[in-house]
Amino acid sequence: MPKQNKNKAWLQHFMLVLIVLIAVIVTERLLQPKELVMPQSESSYVNELEKEADNTFAVYSGSTFVNSYTTLGEAINYAESTRLASVREKGSNALLWNNYRPYLVYQSEILVADFSEYAEAVQFARGNLGTRVYHVSSEKTIWTLQPLPAQVQPLDAVLVNQMPELPRGCEVTSLAMLLKHAGIEADKMILAKQIRKDPTPYSKINGSVTFGNPYDGFVGDMYSYDNPGYGVYHGPIKDLAEMYLPGQIIDMTGSSFDDMLVTLTQGKPVWVIANTYFTSLPIEMFEEWDTPSGPIKITYKEHSVLLTGYDERYIYFNDPLTEVINRKVKINSFREAWEQMGRQAITYSN
Repeated sequence: MPKQNKNKAWLQHFMLVLIVLIAVIVTERLLQPKELVMPQSESSYVNELEKEADNTFAVYSGSTFVNSYTTLGEAINYAESTRLASVREKGSNALLWNNYRPYLVYQSEILVADFSEYAEAVQFARGNLGTRVYHVSSEKTIWTLQPLPAQVQPLDAVLVNQMPELPRGCEVTSLAMLLKHAGIEADKMILAKQIRKDPTPYSKINGSVTFGNPYDGFVGDMYSYDNPGYGVYHGPIKDLAEMYLPGQIIDMTGSSFDDMLVTLTQGKPVWVIANTYFTSLPIEMFEEWDTPSGPIKITYKEHSVLLTGYDERYIYFNDPLTEVINRKVKINSFREAWEQMGRQAITYSN
């Protein structure tokens, strides 16, 4: 073989060996394990997840998880500026703190709103399907969207007579009946002493009367018709009832008649304000007073009873002025009287 051909063959052999060697080196490098370097953003995210897993106190807005913290103080500090906020312990889900108003509305078991008044909560709930109203302090559902039964048999509530000791004490006597139904041994005379009073004296100058405001406290003399007097409305009654049943009193004032009757379907009587005629009164039977908190229209026929049941024609109640248990009057007439007197109603939940 010529020398030139030998050199060419040797060169080709050398190049082939070199290519194989390079291929082996590259393959070894590719197969060698490398250290995983995570982008900074992903690394921070994992750290946050690990930190959150160690946190004990979770903050929610409504039913939605918002954040979690290692201490209860930190969680509350954050939650205070959050709407519908609650702080719960992870794991047990125990409720530790909240800024809820007294009445919550749930829709399909999702917390959607809170309200200060029963009437407002129910009105909102009526406009949405699958809702219920929950009373925070008693931890009970107190209203659901469903048809009102045609009747409720009168409840077994003790009748207490206001006479002869309390001729103007129908409100505290009806409250005594409500509390007794709840298992509380309430005494009408003690309630009469405890009820908040408006001490404004009666005066009449040039035909203009100045007296107390029943929304603020009992007005005048409860014990004798010989002195000026009137009565008391739902606010002071609710506050007094709370002394005996803390966190369990529901003020339904302002609600519709049917939404007030819902409580009877749950086995609870209802304290209400109506009048002694149990029907709408003519305007001539009302007069206007000046009071320290503003003018007010009143009727001396104002009266309080305890509702116990109803049917399609009648409503049943214990009247502290009579000795008749479950007295009945036509339901439509009673409804007019109740609405005319401001739709005042109180019950309890336990």
